[in-house]
Amino acid sequence: MYLLAKDTVNGAEGKVFVTRDEKQIEVAGMMNITTYAEIQGKEMRVVGTRTIQNKANGAKQTGKGNIYYGTSLWTDMVLEYINTGNMPQFDLQITNDDPSSSVGSQSIAYYGCELTGSIPLSILDSEEAMLNYEFNFTYTRVAKLRSFNEPASYGG
Repeated sequence: MYLLAKDTVNGAEGKVFVTRDEKQIEVAGMMNITTYAEIQGKEMRVVGTRTIQNKANGAKQTGKGNIYYGTSLWTDMVLEYINTGNMPQFDLQITNDDPSSSVGSQSIAYYGCELTGSIPLSILDSEEAMLNYEFNFTYTRVAKLRSFNEPASYGG
């Protein structure tokens, strides 16, 4: 049994929404976005065995994306922080939805997001026809809103 190519999910088929101040915005110009949950752990050694065990003790929740330059969404948040000392939080909803795949769609929401790292305020580059930049963020809570289905059929 194996997954058929027709049921893989096209990475360009989906949407990203940002909710800030109770206003939901569909983010146009997103090249990619990926979220991570990095499980943190502590090693444990015990007399009588050479085995090193690991105990999970937290999850570092981060994300990164790349967007075409031309939206003020992230810039406005950075300027608010610089000018007021208040770092705005936002929520994200990422939906994969490839109509050519029988697995359907998946939507995951990320709450309490904050930008981290460097966000360009201005860009000029004579070598680039389409300006874009990377951004990073953290989040405090995650919820799956909709799960993929099992494929309609398998090979083999």
